[in-house]
Amino acid sequence: MAIVVNKPLPEFEANATGGIKVTNASHVGQIVVLYFYPKDNTPGCTTEAMQFRDKYKDFVKAGAVVFGVSRDNMKSHDEFKSKLELPFELIADTEEKMCHMFGVVKNKIMYGKKVKGIERTTFLIGPDRKLLHIFEKVKPEGHAEEVLALAKSPAVRA
Repeated sequence: MAIVVNKPLPEFEANATGGIKVTNASHVGQIVVLYFYPKDNTPGCTTEAMQFRDKYKDFVKAGAVVFGVSRDNMKSHDEFKSKLELPFELIADTEEKMCHMFGVVKNKIMYGKKVKGIERTTFLIGPDRKLLHIFEKVKPEGHAEEVLALAKSPAVRA
C-alpha cells in the first residue's frame, strides 16, 4: 500500500531506542513527525537532529511526538542519541522496511557512483493516523522550524 496524503498510514511496526515499538497506531491522538535521514553522525544528519532537539519542547506543546528514522542499527542510534542528548527516540530500520514503505530509498550519485541511499524526507501524521504532509528533499538547516510551524497550524488540528 502506498503512502498517500490525506489517507491513513498502512500498518507498520518498528523498534526504537528506549526499548519501544512504534506502529501506525501507537500514537493515535498525537501528531507524529517521522523524519528519515541518511546516517547517524554525519554533518547534515547531526544538524537536523540537533534542530529537532532544540525545538522538541515546542513540538510537545503542539501535541506532537518526533521520531528520527534511518538504516543505522540500535547501537549506532543509542550512541548518536546520547552524544547529542536527543529527547526523542530513533527508529532503527536496518532491514529498510519503513524506508521502502515510505518511498525514501532513492538512487543517488556519490563520489561519481550510483548508489541507493535515503533521501532526507519528513512525514507529518495527524492525530487520526492520516498523513498530512510530506516534506521532500529536505535541507537540514531550518527544517525543524518548518515542520513545527505546520504541526502548530490550525489545519492540523481540524
